[in-house]
Amino acid sequence: MDDIHGLDGAALDRARISRDPRFDGRFFIAVKTTGIYCRPVCPAPSPKRTNIRYYATAAAAAEAGFRPCLRCRPEAAPGTPAWLGTSAAVRRALRLIQDGALDRLSVDELATKIGIGPRHLHRLFIQHVGASPLAVAQTRRLHFAKRLLDETRLPITEIALASGFGSLRRFNDAFRKTYRRAPRELRRTKHEADAAGDEVILKLSYRPPYDWAQVRDFLATRAIPGVERVDDDGYARTIATDDGHAIVSVQHLPAANALALRVRGAAPAHLFRISAAARRMFDLAADPVRIAAGFRSDPLLSPLVKLRPGLRIPGAWDPFECAVRAVLGQQVSVAAARTLASRLVNRTGQPINGSDGLTHLFPAPPVLAAANLDGLGITGARIAALHTLARATAEGQLDFTAGVEDVAQAIAELPGFGEWTAQYIALRALGAPDAFPTGDLVLRRLAAGDGPPLTIRALQQRAERWRPWRGYAVMHLWKAAASSVKPRAGKL
Repeated sequence: MDDIHGLDGAALDRARISRDPRFDGRFFIAVKTTGIYCRPVCPAPSPKRTNIRYYATAAAAAEAGFRPCLRCRPEAAPGTPAWLGTSAAVRRALRLIQDGALDRLSVDELATKIGIGPRHLHRLFIQHVGASPLAVAQTRRLHFAKRLLDETRLPITEIALASGFGSLRRFNDAFRKTYRRAPRELRRTKHEADAAGDEVILKLSYRPPYDWAQVRDFLATRAIPGVERVDDDGYARTIATDDGHAIVSVQHLPAANALALRVRGAAPAHLFRISAAARRMFDLAADPVRIAAGFRSDPLLSPLVKLRPGLRIPGAWDPFECAVRAVLGQQVSVAAARTLASRLVNRTGQPINGSDGLTHLFPAPPVLAAANLDGLGITGARIAALHTLARATAEGQLDFTAGVEDVAQAIAELPGFGEWTAQYIALRALGAPDAFPTGDLVLRRLAAGDGPPLTIRALQQRAERWRPWRGYAVMHLWKAAASSVKPRAGKL
């Protein structure tokens, strides 16, 4: 592959030789003489240039017959947005595969869900990703299984099921073909994390810098009592599972450029979805250096990026929960929205035997659809909007696994929502880095500098220069509005 994410062969060579961690996860290096593929930060001696091939994704390298390096562990590299610039069908299929769709569906069923034929889906994947849908799913399963082997004490059988394999035999066969060893041979004798009881600890890598304080403070001001807790130890919350509930907590590990995800009470089969939700919520796939480079020439954003180079988009654990909270927060303060959410949870959320103040699950769509919300301080119009949202989600009319554009359009068309709310949900719950609530008055004021607020059309034109990172521009400007730092529009 000659060009990856805008980097030509010469630039890829320079990045490989430098072992610069900022390129970690953006491409993978395959060595023809050894049959191994690595991350750019691999400590192994650099091979001859004539023996090297570059790939945009780990799945593409695996599909070409290369196996992952046991020193740099490509499965631990920060996630790459392999779907950027591809068709909407591939973007949605990749999202579904990463959520484990091919662990329970066939490729034909996945294609039907997306609305295209299986052969066309296969052609699109080969064109845009460099690997078939099954190869992508297989790579995801094996990489997650390798992490569980390295970082947990789960039995091999439970790891096979947790990573999406239907049987231990299939898991062992796939593992031997990829790693040339049995799973038990790769298990470390000393684990990096020693989990007690039913707790599992995973490390979630990110590209530095990471502004943990910014994310933590954002979540703290919005945390729902009983469902979430944010303190000096990190973030914790309750989550519903197919067979009950679990408690997850997240702590910052700055020395490791990672977050520690602790999961207590969840079956192994739930671990991948939980880790994927945590990565999305804490925006671990972002490349802050690349984003900063995109804003460097903008006089409004450049000083803000220098002030907060590790800024992230604090996400939400569940899209439905985010949508409910967005309705509650319409035209009220953050504190008032939090109070309304707390009342809602106390009335409709399922009580659990938690600890440290974690006492309830956030209400599921069917429960909220049938709930009486009178007397909670929520206006009649918003109660109607919440019921409509809950029914649409429960009945499958609103599918949060669809493409971001489709979900945003469907939300905007619901009574009581609109474009701003739809884009806010896309920004925080769907992991859309280019989501942009155009009508936001704060953005219109800050983008205008000392003059009157920009019109919506003028703001849209201004924001074209920020693509495809408009969501990060929004977070920078919102953060500036809440602090004493007021940006100036400057001249473009």
